Amino acid sequence: MRRRIIGLDLGSKTVGIAKSDLLQTLASPHETIFFNPNDYKQALHKVIKCLEDFDVEKIVLGLPKHMSGEVGIRGNISLDFKVELEALGYQVILWDERLSSKAATNALIQGNVSRKNRKKVIDQVAAVIILQGYLDSKN
Repeated sequence: MRRRIIGLDLGSKTVGIAKSDLLQTLASPHETIFFNPNDYKQALHKVIKCLEDFDVEKIVLGLPKHMSGEVGIRGNISLDFKVELEALGYQVILWDERLSSKAATNALIQGNVSRKNRKKVIDQVAAVIILQGYLDSKN
């Protein structure tokens, strides 16, 4: 049986986590992890703890880029996070996450999700969009 692919949307205070089904065709939201602002060691520790619940084949990590395609400060943080995950034995794929948060917000607005509730799930939905983009590209 196949293992799961995990999607991550890394922010400055949260990590949105999505998971694939075992057929690796459909992404679904899993959890939003909160950490102290810009404390990526804490974020890594909490993500690793969450990943223990799954038989993980690989991780798809959102890579923030400017609209010009350049990688900025946020992108470099994701690149460092990738290195940390790989050092722990995980295979990590970087996925262009430009406009994923915007698409997540639009989807939640269209679903009539209140602003208060959107804040609770926006990172998970962004992780779903990142992961689903990857799954669609490989299927």
